[in-house]
Amino acid sequence: MSIEHLRFPCFLGRRAHLGVTGSVAAYKAIELLRLLKSAQIEVGVTLTGSARRFVGEASFQALGASTVDTELFASDDDPFAHLTPSRSAQALVIAPATADIIAKLACGIADDMLSTQALAFRGPIIIAPAMNPNMWTAPATQSNWRTLLDRGVIPAGPDAGLVACGDTGGGRLCPVEHIFAYVLRALSPKDLAGKNVLITLGPTREPWDAVRYLSNPSSGLMGACLAMSAWMRGANVHVVAGPTEFSFPPEVNVAHVQTAEEMHSAASDLFSASDIACCTAAVADFRPIPPEGGSTRKLKKREMNADDLVIRLQPNPDILRSLGATKHAGQRLIGFAAETENLLASAKLKLTEKHLDLIVANRVGVAGSGFASATNIVTVLDRTGRVEQWPELPKPEVAWRVWDLLPHL
Repeated sequence: MSIEHLRFPCFLGRRAHLGVTGSVAAYKAIELLRLLKSAQIEVGVTLTGSARRFVGEASFQALGASTVDTELFASDDDPFAHLTPSRSAQALVIAPATADIIAKLACGIADDMLSTQALAFRGPIIIAPAMNPNMWTAPATQSNWRTLLDRGVIPAGPDAGLVACGDTGGGRLCPVEHIFAYVLRALSPKDLAGKNVLITLGPTREPWDAVRYLSNPSSGLMGACLAMSAWMRGANVHVVAGPTEFSFPPEVNVAHVQTAEEMHSAASDLFSASDIACCTAAVADFRPIPPEGGSTRKLKKREMNADDLVIRLQPNPDILRSLGATKHAGQRLIGFAAETENLLASAKLKLTEKHLDLIVANRVGVAGSGFASATNIVTVLDRTGRVEQWPELPKPEVAWRVWDLLPHL
Protein backbone atom coordinates (compact mmCIF):
# COMPACT_ATOMS: atom_id res chain seq x y z
CA MET A 1 0.00 0.00 0.00
CA SER A 2 1.52 3.34 -1.07
CA ILE A 3 1.80 6.28 1.33
CA GLU A 4 3.46 8.64 -1.16
CA HIS A 5 0.27 10.74 -1.14
CA LEU A 6 0.98 11.60 2.52
CA ARG A 7 4.53 12.93 2.17
CA PHE A 8 3.80 16.65 2.47
CA PRO A 9 6.89 18.82 3.01
CA CYS A 10 5.09 21.80 4.58
CA PHE A 11 5.12 21.16 8.34
CA LEU A 12 8.51 22.53 9.32
CA GLY A 13 8.18 24.30 12.66
CA ARG A 14 5.02 22.44 13.68
CA ARG A 15 5.01 20.27 16.78
CA ALA A 16 2.95 17.29 17.95
CA HIS A 17 3.00 15.27 21.14
CA LEU A 18 2.65 11.49 20.99
CA GLY A 19 1.23 9.52 23.90
CA VAL A 20 1.75 5.75 23.98
CA THR A 21 -0.16 3.42 26.31
CA GLY A 22 0.09 -0.24 27.25
CA SER A 23 -1.20 -2.15 24.25
CA VAL A 24 0.44 -4.86 22.18
CA ALA A 25 0.13 -2.33 19.33
CA ALA A 26 2.50 0.04 21.14
CA TYR A 27 5.31 -0.93 18.78
CA LYS A 28 3.41 0.75 15.95
CA ALA A 29 3.89 4.11 17.67
CA ILE A 30 7.54 3.86 16.65
CA GLU A 31 6.49 3.83 12.99
CA LEU A 32 4.13 6.75 13.63
CA LEU A 33 7.01 8.74 15.10
CA ARG A 34 9.12 7.96 12.05
CA LEU A 35 6.38 9.23 9.73
CA LEU A 36 5.86 12.40 11.75
CA LYS A 37 9.58 13.13 11.68
CA SER A 38 9.65 12.55 7.92
CA ALA A 39 7.14 15.43 7.63
CA GLN A 40 9.59 17.68 9.55
CA ILE A 41 7.29 17.74 12.59
CA GLU A 42 8.95 18.04 15.99
CA VAL A 43 7.61 15.31 18.27
CA GLY A 44 7.65 14.86 22.02
CA VAL A 45 6.68 11.47 23.42
CA THR A 46 5.13 10.25 26.66
CA LEU A 47 5.12 6.56 27.59
CA THR A 48 2.88 5.25 30.34
CA GLY A 49 4.22 2.68 32.75
CA SER A 50 2.35 -0.07 30.93
CA ALA A 51 3.61 1.12 27.53
CA ARG A 52 7.19 0.70 28.76
CA ARG A 53 6.49 -3.01 29.22
CA PHE A 54 6.12 -3.20 25.42
CA VAL A 55 8.46 -0.48 24.07
CA GLY A 56 11.35 1.43 25.57
CA GLU A 57 12.40 5.07 25.66
CA ALA A 58 15.56 4.36 23.69
CA SER A 59 13.65 3.49 20.51
CA PHE A 60 11.87 6.85 20.48
CA GLN A 61 15.00 8.75 21.39
CA ALA A 62 16.94 7.06 18.59
CA LEU A 63 14.29 8.11 16.04
CA GLY A 64 14.52 11.76 17.04
CA ALA A 65 11.86 12.39 19.69
CA SER A 66 12.71 15.77 21.19
CA THR A 67 11.64 14.60 24.66
CA VAL A 68 10.55 11.27 26.10
CA ASP A 69 8.52 11.60 29.29
CA THR A 70 7.59 8.68 31.50
CA GLU A 71 6.60 9.46 35.10
CA LEU A 72 5.40 12.49 36.98
CA PHE A 73 8.19 14.03 39.06
CA ALA A 74 10.77 11.83 37.29
CA SER A 75 13.16 14.77 37.24
CA ASP A 76 13.65 17.90 39.32
CA ASP A 77 14.89 19.74 36.22
CA ASP A 78 11.39 20.51 34.93
CA PRO A 79 8.64 20.44 37.55
CA PHE A 80 6.13 21.58 34.91
CA ALA A 81 6.79 18.87 32.30
CA HIS A 82 3.14 17.87 32.56
CA LEU A 83 2.27 21.27 31.03
CA THR A 84 4.88 21.27 28.27
CA PRO A 85 2.70 19.77 25.47
CA SER A 86 -0.07 22.33 26.08
CA ARG A 87 2.48 25.13 25.77
CA SER A 88 4.48 23.92 22.78
CA ALA A 89 2.55 21.38 20.67
CA GLN A 90 -0.24 22.09 18.22
CA ALA A 91 -1.70 18.55 18.39
CA LEU A 92 -1.77 15.65 20.83
CA VAL A 93 -2.14 12.09 19.54
CA ILE A 94 -2.56 9.02 21.75
CA ALA A 95 -1.78 5.90 19.77
CA PRO A 96 -2.42 3.26 20.82
CA ALA A 97 -5.04 4.28 23.38
CA THR A 98 -6.19 1.63 25.86
CA ALA A 99 -9.55 1.43 27.62
CA ASP A 100 -7.78 2.75 30.70
CA ILE A 101 -6.61 6.04 29.18
CA ILE A 102 -9.98 6.54 27.47
CA ALA A 103 -11.71 6.14 30.85
CA LYS A 104 -9.28 8.55 32.53
CA LEU A 105 -9.78 11.23 29.89
CA ALA A 106 -13.56 10.85 29.99
CA CYS A 107 -13.61 11.25 33.78
CA GLY A 108 -10.90 13.90 34.04
CA ILE A 109 -8.57 11.68 36.04
CA ALA A 110 -4.95 12.89 36.00
CA ASP A 111 -2.85 10.40 37.94
CA ASP A 112 0.12 9.90 35.61
CA MET A 113 2.17 11.96 33.19
CA LEU A 114 0.08 11.29 30.04
CA SER A 115 -3.35 11.76 31.60
CA THR A 116 -2.16 15.01 33.20
CA GLN A 117 -0.74 16.29 29.93
CA ALA A 118 -3.96 15.41 28.13
CA LEU A 119 -6.14 17.14 30.72
CA ALA A 120 -4.12 20.34 30.34
CA PHE A 121 -4.04 20.22 26.54
CA ARG A 122 -6.29 22.71 24.70
CA GLY A 123 -5.49 21.90 21.09
CA PRO A 124 -6.84 19.08 18.93
CA ILE A 125 -6.55 15.61 20.49
CA ILE A 126 -6.47 12.51 18.27
CA ILE A 127 -7.16 9.16 19.92
CA ALA A 128 -6.52 5.80 18.23
CA PRO A 129 -8.05 3.03 20.37
CA ALA A 130 -6.50 -0.44 20.51
CA MET A 131 -7.84 -3.21 22.75
CA ASN A 132 -9.62 -6.55 22.86
CA PRO A 133 -13.04 -6.49 21.12
CA ASN A 134 -14.85 -7.33 24.39
CA MET A 135 -13.15 -4.41 26.10
CA TRP A 136 -14.00 -2.10 23.19
CA THR A 137 -17.69 -3.05 23.13
CA ALA A 138 -18.07 -2.95 26.92
CA PRO A 139 -20.81 -0.45 27.88
CA ALA A 140 -18.40 1.52 30.07
CA THR A 141 -15.87 1.92 27.24
CA GLN A 142 -18.54 2.92 24.74
CA SER A 143 -19.98 5.46 27.18
CA ASN A 144 -16.54 6.92 27.80
CA TRP A 145 -15.84 7.02 24.07
CA ARG A 146 -19.08 8.88 23.33
CA THR A 147 -18.19 11.38 26.04
CA LEU A 148 -14.84 12.08 24.41
CA LEU A 149 -16.40 12.41 20.96
CA ASP A 150 -18.96 14.86 22.34
CA ARG A 151 -16.06 16.94 23.66
CA GLY A 152 -14.47 17.13 20.24
CA VAL A 153 -11.81 14.43 20.42
CA ILE A 154 -10.80 13.32 16.92
CA PRO A 155 -11.29 9.55 16.50
CA ALA A 156 -8.75 7.53 14.54
CA GLY A 157 -10.47 4.17 14.24
CA PRO A 158 -10.63 1.65 15.66
CA ASP A 159 -10.74 -0.94 12.90
CA ALA A 160 -12.26 -4.39 13.11
CA GLY A 161 -10.35 -7.61 12.53
CA LEU A 162 -8.04 -10.13 14.12
CA VAL A 163 -6.33 -8.85 17.27
CA ALA A 164 -3.25 -10.10 19.10
CA CYS A 165 -5.10 -12.43 21.50
CA GLY A 166 -6.72 -14.26 18.58
CA ASP A 167 -10.18 -12.72 18.93
CA THR A 168 -11.87 -10.96 16.04
CA GLY A 169 -13.92 -7.78 16.18
CA GLY A 170 -13.74 -4.05 16.80
CA GLY A 171 -10.85 -2.57 18.74
CA ARG A 172 -7.97 -3.16 16.34
CA LEU A 173 -5.61 -0.20 15.91
CA CYS A 174 -6.37 1.56 12.63
CA PRO A 175 -3.57 1.77 10.03
CA VAL A 176 -0.64 3.88 11.17
CA GLU A 177 -0.75 5.89 7.94
CA HIS A 178 -4.31 6.93 8.75
CA ILE A 179 -3.29 8.09 12.24
CA PHE A 180 -0.47 10.02 10.59
CA ALA A 181 -2.99 11.64 8.24
CA TYR A 182 -5.18 12.73 11.16
CA VAL A 183 -2.18 14.43 12.77
CA LEU A 184 -1.34 16.21 9.51
CA ARG A 185 -4.94 17.38 9.28
CA ALA A 186 -4.85 18.70 12.83
CA LEU A 187 -1.73 20.72 11.98
CA SER A 188 -3.02 22.10 8.67
CA PRO A 189 -4.83 25.38 7.93
CA LYS A 190 -8.57 25.04 7.42
CA ASP A 191 -9.03 27.39 4.48
CA LEU A 192 -11.18 24.78 2.67
CA ALA A 193 -13.44 24.12 5.67
CA GLY A 194 -17.02 23.42 4.62
CA LYS A 195 -16.15 23.06 0.93
CA ASN A 196 -17.30 19.98 -0.97
CA VAL A 197 -14.44 18.87 -3.20
CA LEU A 198 -14.64 16.26 -5.96
CA ILE A 199 -11.44 14.60 -7.20
CA THR A 200 -11.09 12.15 -10.08
CA LEU A 201 -7.85 10.21 -10.17
CA GLY A 202 -5.98 7.30 -11.65
CA PRO A 203 -6.28 5.57 -15.01
CA THR A 204 -9.33 3.98 -16.55
CA ARG A 205 -9.37 0.47 -17.99
CA GLU A 206 -11.33 -0.11 -21.17
CA PRO A 207 -12.02 -3.85 -21.70
CA TRP A 208 -11.49 -5.52 -25.06
CA ASP A 209 -12.53 -8.96 -23.84
CA ALA A 210 -13.05 -10.48 -20.40
CA VAL A 211 -9.33 -10.28 -19.45
CA ARG A 212 -7.66 -7.69 -21.73
CA TYR A 213 -8.02 -3.92 -21.68
CA LEU A 214 -6.58 -0.60 -22.89
CA SER A 215 -5.16 1.71 -20.24
CA ASN A 216 -2.20 3.96 -19.40
CA PRO A 217 0.59 4.14 -16.77
CA SER A 218 -1.11 6.67 -14.46
CA SER A 219 -0.57 5.79 -10.79
CA GLY A 220 -3.13 8.29 -9.50
CA LEU A 221 -0.54 9.87 -7.18
CA MET A 222 -1.23 13.46 -8.24
CA GLY A 223 -4.95 13.12 -7.61
CA ALA A 224 -4.40 11.30 -4.32
CA CYS A 225 -2.18 14.16 -3.13
CA LEU A 226 -4.85 16.69 -4.08
CA ALA A 227 -7.52 14.67 -2.28
CA MET A 228 -5.47 14.35 0.90
CA SER A 229 -4.36 17.99 0.97
CA ALA A 230 -7.95 19.19 0.46
CA TRP A 231 -9.13 16.93 3.29
CA MET A 232 -6.27 18.06 5.52
CA ARG A 233 -7.30 21.67 4.88
CA GLY A 234 -10.86 21.00 6.04
CA ALA A 235 -12.77 20.04 2.90
CA ASN A 236 -15.38 17.31 2.55
CA VAL A 237 -13.73 15.18 -0.13
CA HIS A 238 -15.29 12.77 -2.60
CA VAL A 239 -12.90 10.72 -4.74
CA VAL A 240 -13.77 8.88 -7.92
CA ALA A 241 -10.81 6.55 -8.37
CA GLY A 242 -9.76 4.36 -11.23
CA PRO A 243 -7.64 1.28 -10.45
CA THR A 244 -5.08 2.52 -7.88
CA GLU A 245 -3.50 1.33 -4.62
CA PHE A 246 -3.97 4.33 -2.33
CA SER A 247 -5.65 4.14 1.05
CA PHE A 248 -7.62 7.08 2.42
CA PRO A 249 -8.99 7.81 5.91
CA PRO A 250 -12.65 6.81 6.31
CA GLU A 251 -13.82 10.44 6.14
CA VAL A 252 -12.66 10.62 2.52
CA ASN A 253 -15.48 9.17 0.45
CA VAL A 254 -14.14 6.95 -2.33
CA ALA A 255 -16.03 5.51 -5.29
CA HIS A 256 -14.00 2.90 -7.16
CA VAL A 257 -14.54 2.61 -10.92
CA GLN A 258 -12.87 0.89 -13.84
CA THR A 259 -14.01 2.45 -17.10
CA ALA A 260 -14.37 6.00 -18.40
CA GLU A 261 -18.14 5.59 -18.62
CA GLU A 262 -18.29 4.52 -14.97
CA MET A 263 -16.10 7.48 -13.95
CA HIS A 264 -18.25 9.86 -15.98
CA SER A 265 -21.42 8.61 -14.32
CA ALA A 266 -19.99 8.80 -10.79
CA ALA A 267 -18.42 12.25 -11.29
CA SER A 268 -21.59 13.65 -12.87
CA ASP A 269 -23.69 12.45 -9.93
CA LEU A 270 -21.38 14.19 -7.44
CA PHE A 271 -20.62 17.39 -9.35
CA SER A 272 -23.83 19.31 -8.72
CA ALA A 273 -23.21 19.25 -4.94
CA SER A 274 -19.51 20.13 -5.29
CA ASP A 275 -18.01 23.56 -4.70
CA ILE A 276 -14.76 22.53 -6.39
CA ALA A 277 -14.01 19.71 -8.81
CA CYS A 278 -10.47 18.73 -9.73
CA CYS A 279 -10.19 16.22 -12.57
CA THR A 280 -6.76 14.62 -12.50
CA ALA A 281 -7.72 11.21 -13.87
CA ALA A 282 -5.99 9.97 -17.00
CA VAL A 283 -9.22 9.01 -18.72
CA ALA A 284 -9.01 6.91 -21.87
CA ASP A 285 -10.34 8.96 -24.78
CA PHE A 286 -11.42 5.79 -26.59
CA ARG A 287 -12.63 2.30 -25.72
CA PRO A 288 -12.38 -0.84 -27.85
CA ILE A 289 -15.34 -2.29 -29.66
CA PRO A 290 -15.03 -5.95 -28.67
CA PRO A 291 -15.14 -8.63 -31.36
CA GLU A 292 -18.35 -10.59 -31.38
CA GLY A 293 -18.62 -12.62 -28.19
CA GLY A 294 -15.56 -10.94 -26.68
CA SER A 295 -17.09 -8.93 -23.86
CA THR A 296 -17.82 -11.79 -21.46
CA ARG A 297 -15.05 -14.30 -22.16
CA LYS A 298 -11.38 -14.53 -23.03
CA LEU A 299 -10.87 -14.61 -26.78
CA LYS A 300 -8.69 -17.46 -28.05
CA LYS A 301 -6.05 -16.95 -30.73
CA ARG A 302 -7.10 -20.07 -32.56
CA GLU A 303 -10.67 -18.82 -32.84
CA MET A 304 -9.85 -15.41 -34.30
CA ASN A 305 -9.59 -14.43 -37.95
CA ALA A 306 -7.65 -11.58 -39.52
CA ASP A 307 -10.50 -9.07 -39.12
CA ASP A 308 -10.59 -9.68 -35.38
CA LEU A 309 -6.94 -8.61 -35.04
CA VAL A 310 -7.84 -5.02 -35.90
CA ILE A 311 -8.96 -3.22 -32.77
CA ARG A 312 -11.78 -0.81 -33.51
CA LEU A 313 -12.35 2.12 -31.15
CA GLN A 314 -15.25 4.33 -30.15
CA PRO A 315 -15.07 7.61 -28.22
CA ASN A 316 -15.51 7.81 -24.48
CA PRO A 317 -17.37 10.68 -22.81
CA ASP A 318 -15.24 13.78 -22.15
CA ILE A 319 -15.73 14.07 -18.39
CA LEU A 320 -14.07 17.46 -17.98
CA ARG A 321 -15.99 18.97 -20.90
CA SER A 322 -19.33 17.67 -19.64
CA LEU A 323 -18.73 19.02 -16.14
CA GLY A 324 -17.69 22.38 -17.55
CA ALA A 325 -20.88 22.54 -19.61
CA THR A 326 -23.03 22.14 -16.48
CA LYS A 327 -20.95 24.26 -14.09
CA HIS A 328 -23.01 26.84 -12.22
CA ALA A 329 -22.00 30.16 -10.69
CA GLY A 330 -19.80 29.74 -7.68
CA GLN A 331 -18.39 26.36 -8.69
CA ARG A 332 -14.71 26.02 -9.51
CA LEU A 333 -13.46 23.46 -12.02
CA ILE A 334 -9.79 22.46 -12.25
CA GLY A 335 -8.38 20.29 -15.01
CA PHE A 336 -5.09 18.54 -15.66
CA ALA A 337 -3.49 18.11 -19.05
CA ALA A 338 -0.79 15.57 -19.84
CA GLU A 339 0.87 16.49 -23.13
CA THR A 340 3.82 15.32 -25.22
CA GLU A 341 4.12 18.57 -27.20
CA ASN A 342 2.74 22.12 -27.52
CA LEU A 343 2.12 22.19 -23.76
CA LEU A 344 1.14 25.83 -23.33
CA ALA A 345 -1.03 26.05 -26.46
CA SER A 346 -2.86 22.84 -25.62
CA ALA A 347 -3.48 23.99 -22.05
CA LYS A 348 -4.86 27.36 -23.16
CA LEU A 349 -7.22 25.65 -25.59
CA LYS A 350 -8.54 23.23 -22.96
CA LEU A 351 -8.94 26.01 -20.42
CA THR A 352 -11.26 27.87 -22.80
CA GLU A 353 -13.05 24.99 -24.51
CA LYS A 354 -13.90 23.13 -21.32
CA HIS A 355 -14.90 26.19 -19.26
CA LEU A 356 -12.21 25.65 -16.64
CA ASP A 357 -11.14 28.01 -13.90
CA LEU A 358 -7.65 26.53 -13.65
CA ILE A 359 -5.60 24.02 -15.59
CA VAL A 360 -2.37 22.29 -14.57
CA ALA A 361 -0.39 21.07 -17.55
CA ASN A 362 2.57 18.76 -17.46
CA ARG A 363 4.70 17.08 -20.06
CA VAL A 364 4.74 13.29 -20.06
CA GLY A 365 7.58 11.12 -21.24
CA VAL A 366 10.30 13.26 -19.64
CA ALA A 367 12.27 12.64 -16.47
CA GLY A 368 10.73 14.04 -13.28
CA SER A 369 7.26 14.61 -14.70
CA GLY A 370 4.08 12.83 -15.63
CA PHE A 371 2.89 9.28 -15.17
CA ALA A 372 4.34 7.10 -12.38
CA SER A 373 6.73 9.86 -11.29
CA ALA A 374 7.07 11.04 -7.68
CA THR A 375 7.57 14.59 -8.96
CA ASN A 376 5.97 16.87 -11.51
CA ILE A 377 7.03 19.84 -13.65
CA VAL A 378 3.92 21.87 -14.39
CA THR A 379 2.63 25.01 -16.04
CA VAL A 380 -0.46 26.49 -14.35
CA LEU A 381 -2.94 28.71 -16.16
CA ASP A 382 -6.17 30.23 -14.85
CA ARG A 383 -9.14 32.07 -16.31
CA THR A 384 -7.81 35.45 -15.10
CA GLY A 385 -4.77 35.13 -17.37
CA ARG A 386 -2.29 34.01 -14.72
CA VAL A 387 0.48 31.74 -16.05
CA GLU A 388 3.01 30.15 -13.71
CA GLN A 389 5.75 27.67 -14.48
CA TRP A 390 6.81 25.57 -11.52
CA PRO A 391 10.12 23.70 -11.28
CA GLU A 392 10.35 20.00 -10.56
CA LEU A 393 8.51 19.48 -7.26
CA PRO A 394 7.22 16.50 -5.28
CA LYS A 395 3.61 15.86 -6.24
CA PRO A 396 2.36 16.52 -2.67
CA GLU A 397 3.88 20.00 -2.88
CA VAL A 398 2.31 20.60 -6.30
CA ALA A 399 -1.07 19.63 -4.82
CA TRP A 400 -0.64 21.97 -1.85
CA ARG A 401 0.26 24.86 -4.16
CA VAL A 402 -2.79 24.25 -6.37
CA TRP A 403 -5.12 24.83 -3.42
CA ASP A 404 -3.14 27.96 -2.54
CA LEU A 405 -4.24 29.45 -5.88
CA LEU A 406 -7.99 29.22 -5.18
CA PRO A 407 -8.30 32.71 -3.61
CA HIS A 408 -7.04 34.21 -6.88
CA LEU A 409 -9.87 32.72 -8.98
